[in-house]
Amino acid sequence: MAAPDKVWAGDITYTHTDEGWLFLAVVIDLFSRQVVGWSLLYYMTRDIVIDVLRMAWFKRHPSKQAGLIFHSDRGSQYTSQGFRDVLTEYGLTASMSRRGDCWDNACSETLFGSLKVKRLHGQRFVTRRQAKDGAIAWLLWYDQTRMHSTLAYVSPMRFEQDWLATQATQVNS
Repeated sequence: MAAPDKVWAGDITYTHTDEGWLFLAVVIDLFSRQVVGWSLLYYMTRDIVIDVLRMAWFKRHPSKQAGLIFHSDRGSQYTSQGFRDVLTEYGLTASMSRRGDCWDNACSETLFGSLKVKRLHGQRFVTRRQAKDGAIAWLLWYDQTRMHSTLAYVSPMRFEQDWLATQATQVNS
């Protein structure tokens, strides 16, 4: 991607707690791999993907004319009329993985794999609140600190900050 807010990817994962399942939905900006939205709910309906998309939208405020693409798998949450209505409301274009092709959404799968191996593996969460706190702390660390080889070994936030500084310098030159 050549700039932020051109392509976002979304996906859902889950973790078990003694109280039951906790579902995590994310929106990632593919330019910087930054998690620009997340939602944690006890159930996996269309509400979780609508919530996360609204969070990302309000955090980033992309122009409706920017041609932003939202990529996801073909899960019922993403194909629901309610979610499609929100995409239309925000001027986003839907893109979906090919049937049975999880690699088509590799950035999300990689994020969740890292979360599960580096933060959740071997953990026992008594409450959903504990799992929520752990997931949110990890997501903040991921955006602010985790270095990515695809980003010249800087964090997603640093990558965007550096890009924005370069853009400002070019405009002022």
